[in-house]
Amino acid sequence: MARGESGTTVDKALSEAPLELAPGSVVVIRDEEWLVQTAEETADGLLMHVRGLSELVRDASASFYASLDRVEPLDPAAASVVADDSPRYRKARLWLESTYRKTAVPLADRSLTVATQALATPLSYQQTAVRKALDPDNLRPRILLADAVGLGKTLEIGMILSELVRRGRGERILIVTPRHVLEQMQQELWSRFALPFVRLDSAGIQRVRQKLPANRNPFTYFRRAIISIDTLKSERYAASLKKQRWDAVVIDESHNLANASTQNNKLARTLSRNTETLILASATPHNGRKESFAELIRLLDPSAIPPGGELVAEEIERLVIRRHRHSDEVAGVVGADWMERQEPENLLVPASPAENAVARELEDVWLWPPDQRTPYSGQNASLFPWTLAKAFLSSPAALAETVRQRLGRLQHDAAATVERAALERLAALNATAQAAGSAKYTRLVQRLREIGVGSGSPIRAVVFAERVATLTWLHRHLPADLGVPAEAVAIMHGGLPDDEQQRVVDAFKQEHAPVRVLVTGDVASEGVNLHAQCHELIHYDIPWSLIRIEQRNGRIDRYGQQHPPRITALLLEPDGDRFAGDIRILAKLVDKENEAHRALGDVASLMGQYDVNGEEDAIRAVLAGQRDLDEVVRTPDEVLAGDDLSAMFFGIVDADDTDEEPLPETTVTAGSGLYPDEVSYLDEALHAAFVDPTRPLSNNGVSWRRDPAFGTAELTPPPDLVQRLDVLPQSYLADRRVTDKLVLATTQARGKDRLEQALRDDTGSSWPDAHYLSPLHPVLDWASDRALAGLGRNQVFAVRGDVDELTVLLLGTLTNRRGQVVSAAWLTVEFPMPGDLVFALVSPHPSASAALAALGFDTARSNPGPVPEAEALGPFIPPAVHHAREQMRDLFAVVEKDVAHRVEQWSHRLAQWQHDADALIQRRDLKQRRVSIGQEQRLVADMNPDRQLVRPLLVVVPSTGGRA
Repeated sequence: MARGESGTTVDKALSEAPLELAPGSVVVIRDEEWLVQTAEETADGLLMHVRGLSELVRDASASFYASLDRVEPLDPAAASVVADDSPRYRKARLWLESTYRKTAVPLADRSLTVATQALATPLSYQQTAVRKALDPDNLRPRILLADAVGLGKTLEIGMILSELVRRGRGERILIVTPRHVLEQMQQELWSRFALPFVRLDSAGIQRVRQKLPANRNPFTYFRRAIISIDTLKSERYAASLKKQRWDAVVIDESHNLANASTQNNKLARTLSRNTETLILASATPHNGRKESFAELIRLLDPSAIPPGGELVAEEIERLVIRRHRHSDEVAGVVGADWMERQEPENLLVPASPAENAVARELEDVWLWPPDQRTPYSGQNASLFPWTLAKAFLSSPAALAETVRQRLGRLQHDAAATVERAALERLAALNATAQAAGSAKYTRLVQRLREIGVGSGSPIRAVVFAERVATLTWLHRHLPADLGVPAEAVAIMHGGLPDDEQQRVVDAFKQEHAPVRVLVTGDVASEGVNLHAQCHELIHYDIPWSLIRIEQRNGRIDRYGQQHPPRITALLLEPDGDRFAGDIRILAKLVDKENEAHRALGDVASLMGQYDVNGEEDAIRAVLAGQRDLDEVVRTPDEVLAGDDLSAMFFGIVDADDTDEEPLPETTVTAGSGLYPDEVSYLDEALHAAFVDPTRPLSNNGVSWRRDPAFGTAELTPPPDLVQRLDVLPQSYLADRRVTDKLVLATTQARGKDRLEQALRDDTGSSWPDAHYLSPLHPVLDWASDRALAGLGRNQVFAVRGDVDELTVLLLGTLTNRRGQVVSAAWLTVEFPMPGDLVFALVSPHPSASAALAALGFDTARSNPGPVPEAEALGPFIPPAVHHAREQMRDLFAVVEKDVAHRVEQWSHRLAQWQHDADALIQRRDLKQRRVSIGQEQRLVADMNPDRQLVRPLLVVVPSTGGRA
């Protein structure tokens, strides 16, 4: 506790105290009241992002420069006091709770506040990733989520973004992802974390064009957007991106950014420079080349890679997190929520006589001709025969299409005549084989029936094949041969529009959707979740790439899989010695992928190509007899014992870190403790805003009904809330008609139930019919703004509480130049001597709930009536503010020193980088990196705390009545 000073000193300090301008303060601009959400120093002066409080601008968002508009901060010391006359002090409790919710969690706070309250099972390894991303030792959140396939990187992304939003660092977010997973990502973030994103797929872009003028930057209109990288690369968005700053950018499948000469990398560098937080995600985080991996690390932190370009193990460990299914940290917690896969089954299918004739033709004429000369008349005579062989091993339809396309490109010369004759002979043999029936196709139908696929059965399977011709052929024939309707077999490939791809994936997840078999190309092998209703996967043809096999398998072998996933590979086995040997080689690829899955969680390192095309070239050399399989594909032990990037990477991410100090595992509730749950707060806010004592709530234009026993609530949104709901996913708005009636799940258990039920219902929509009321839900943000508007300009409520003397509750915040809350302090100032405004006892409290408990105001209390002559308590506010400021100086001194130390360390490393770069001035490639380092230096300067704000929140007088 701190004792006050003399009256003269207090008055002098009060008269000299500057008017603060920081998040949480109220300002008057253009004769309207605004709540400051963020305030940052820019080249053009102080920029404030605000939300309207007074009637004319209520709920409106705006930005003002202090250099252009007259800004009048409301002096907290000049606040007047009004009595709360509401039942059970409803107004004061709502105002306090809303203030708490609108106050950002400090940057240095490592506790998880909202991430653990989403609709995601709280797994410790995912929380570790969140805490690492938020580590205050990194002045801004930058991380590469490199967890292996299936661990839930999307959930980790959602958890990180949730915590950033709660910390005031997630107002503007851009997510870049492959187009076929746009809706999946959007749905996960909204359904589980209540984070709404505008999806800019082909349909979404069309809506944008209808809403915005052609010259309008779409990224200034939408605060949070999700877009495919292919769309983002278009010239339409290039200029807009350079002008737009983001709080956070997420780039999925980020291994596609590693090549510094590509457009993808150029785009990523632009986004990296224009965002504070950068989250990269990839299950294949490096391609085996140190310079490419260094480029990814450089995107996260340009100073992490020395000017010479070498990799530093400590920096990689700081910026990268990597686990796999069998890591100790994962295996110990996933349990039955991720069943172990069964041993893969390689089914050898003897070729039919007609297929053997095709195989012999390929062997004798194209692959291993006696004179070593093939009929091919093109430039790459060694490649095309294997293209034919690969098509043959896929399906007769694929071989027919390959031959047809080649015939269409042939010239009319002597060489082409020879090739044409050979191709036509091959086509005739293939036609005979196709007419006789494909042995592998017959085995596929048999296999699907064995696993239970058929009329009236819920069993599902995903069938992968490389060739579109194969997919089309399977899609056409499977329904009749399985005895199922045509809609029971769905097809997906890269030639389909993005919205059609999303529709197919969405249907496959729904229990009552008619689809039972999904035949798909490798467009579905990255990022798509197919495990909700399926644990059977069949490789109709085997990719000549371990990476592709792993990607395919990861669609059903992932967290949330309730049944042991089963992988089946079908291999056509001709009777010739050559092809039989090839089939055995391809079968070994499936086994080697399974071995690496268990030992490393990564197969790319086995071949060291880190590229599908590179692996295919290497396997082709093995099939051609030029190399041995064991020479091309290493064992996991050989990988770990190597001296390349793979060995170094595994050594870093799998290192024993038991000696390191563990990150804190604390979590805190999202609210201040005034309300037991989110729905109680919302219920109170609705009644305060719309109640008429003479009529029920439903007669005031707003229908609100709670069903605590069932864990749901229904709300007919008022107009100002409907306006806010426009940012929700359009398909969700359409499917669930939430602007007419918003149905909320009010408990986590009910929320999970409705989310799972959405996949079982026959509504045709995978959006839940009741959306979970999580702490970040937009309806709660709306309720908070409503409650904050309940007080007049610069007023504070007076209430009764469990105090011996008049006590003032205050909130102090320390912010940096970017307007971010660095530290917060909850203080009470007690005046124990009636009539003496000089002597005061100041008590800091560890949290809002602790401060409220000290006042006896942590639960609802009966209100015997307004505090009499509350306006006469106004003189206590200035000295309370002064004493709080004095105490804050001591409380924040430690924080300021800590931040200053970290800023100094960061500045030193940047200066050291510049010094080392100056010694390599001849390196032209360092020019761009110097620009990035310069931006880092400006960022570092902005992280130093520079403003303190103290706000009186409540005046509490001794109670004459007890608790309710």
